[in-house]
Amino acid sequence: MAKNITLQQALDLIQDGDYIVTGMAAAEPLAFCSALHTIAPRLDKGVLVTNCLPMRPYEYINNPEYRDKFEVEGWFFDGGMRKSFSNGGISFIPNNLHFAGSKRLERRAADVTVVSASMPDKHGYVSVALSNVYEMEHLRKSRISILEINPNIPRVFGDVEIHLDDIDYVVECDYEAPEIPEGTCTEKDMIIGRYVADLINDGDCIQVGIGGIPDAVVASLYGKKNLGVHTEMMTTGIMKLAKAGVVNGRCKQLHPNKIVCCFAAGTKELYRYIDDNPSIMVLSGAYVNNPFVIMQNDNQVSINTTLEIDLTGQCCSESLGSRQFSGTGGQSDTAIGAKLSKNGRSFIALYSTAMIKNPLTGEREEKSKIVAQLTAGAAVSLSRNDIDYLVTEYGCVNLTGTSIKERVEKIISVAHPKFREQLWEDAYKAGIVIRR
Repeated sequence: MAKNITLQQALDLIQDGDYIVTGMAAAEPLAFCSALHTIAPRLDKGVLVTNCLPMRPYEYINNPEYRDKFEVEGWFFDGGMRKSFSNGGISFIPNNLHFAGSKRLERRAADVTVVSASMPDKHGYVSVALSNVYEMEHLRKSRISILEINPNIPRVFGDVEIHLDDIDYVVECDYEAPEIPEGTCTEKDMIIGRYVADLINDGDCIQVGIGGIPDAVVASLYGKKNLGVHTEMMTTGIMKLAKAGVVNGRCKQLHPNKIVCCFAAGTKELYRYIDDNPSIMVLSGAYVNNPFVIMQNDNQVSINTTLEIDLTGQCCSESLGSRQFSGTGGQSDTAIGAKLSKNGRSFIALYSTAMIKNPLTGEREEKSKIVAQLTAGAAVSLSRNDIDYLVTEYGCVNLTGTSIKERVEKIISVAHPKFREQLWEDAYKAGIVIRR
C-alpha cells in the first residue's frame, strides 16, 4: 500500500529534463498521458517522451502550445503524430521491432517508465497484459517505474508478470482499455485476402497485422484446419479464428497449442477472451519478433502490407516520400523469419493504385502504387533481397530467386492494367531493364 500514489503525485515525480517512456498502444497509461501536459508550467528545459502508436489525441503531443516543453520520439506514428510532426518537436526512431527496446536502452535508460497493468493477484503479481514489445525491459531498467493498475486490464500469461515489490509506484485507475473497432473489408480487400488464403495450408503458422487487407485474409481462412499463430499482434480477427476452432496450434513446433504474441489490441471481446486464458502467451518483442525464433515454426506465414513498391521489389511501408507515416514495426522481422522457416512464406500486399492529391490542381488523381523507382526520400522497410510473394487485387506473384528482368515482368503483371505500359517505359528510362 505504501507504493500507492495519486495521479498528481505521479506527475509530481517528473523532473525537468527527464526522459519518459510510456506503454505502447492499448498498454498506454491513459490517465498519465492525458494529464502530462499539466506539468508544463513548472518545466524549464522540458522533458523527452518516447511512445509507440498512441491511441488518444494527447495535449502534450497535439497541442502546439506545449511544443517547447515536450519533445516526442516515437517508434510508430499514429495520425495525431503525423499531423503534429510539421509543428516540430516530434521525431521517428527507425527500428526493427525485436530491437526496439534493447537498442533504445543501449542509448539511454528512462528516468520514468509508465505502463498500464492488471490488478494484483493474491500473490502480489500484476500483468503488463496488453504489450510487452519493450515495456518490461524498460520497467526493469528505469530509475522510476510506475504502473496504472486497472480492473479493466486483463490478466494474461507469458513473461508479463511482475511483482509489486519490483515496481516503485502504482496509481489505481478505472478506465476502459483502448479499443480498435472492427473495420469493414472492401471488395479489393477480399480479393487480395482470398489470393493469400489460397496459399495458406492446413497446419500453417500465421502472422497477421491489422487493417483492411489483413482482416480480409483472416476472414478468408474459415475452413482451414489446425492453424497456429506466432504473431507480433493479437487481434480480434485471430481471436475469432480461435473461437471457431480454425486456430489451435496443434502443428506448431515452438509453443504448441499456444497463441504467441507480444501485444494485443482490438475490441472489448478480445480483452475478455485473453483474460486468464492459458492458451495466450504475451512474450517479449525481443523474443517473439526475432527472425531466428520465428523460423523455428515450420510453415510460418507472414502477411504484411506496404504503401509503395518499386519494380525491383523494394517496399516502402512507412513513409510518403521522406514524410514519416507510420513505422517499420515488425515487417522485416516477420518476413525474414518466415522465409527462414521450413516451407515458410512471406506475403506483401497492397492495392495497385491510390487516389493522390495533385499538388498543382488540388484534385485527386489515381496513381499506381507500383512504381519504377520509389518516391524520393522513401524509406525502404523491406529490401528487395527479402521479398517473397507480392499480392494486389490483380493477382499474386512469387519473386523469390528471380532476376531483375523477371521481377519487372512479374510485378507489372499485377499492376493496374492502365499503368502497365507506362511502367515498362519508366523501367527502360531508368535503366532497370533494357528490353522485354
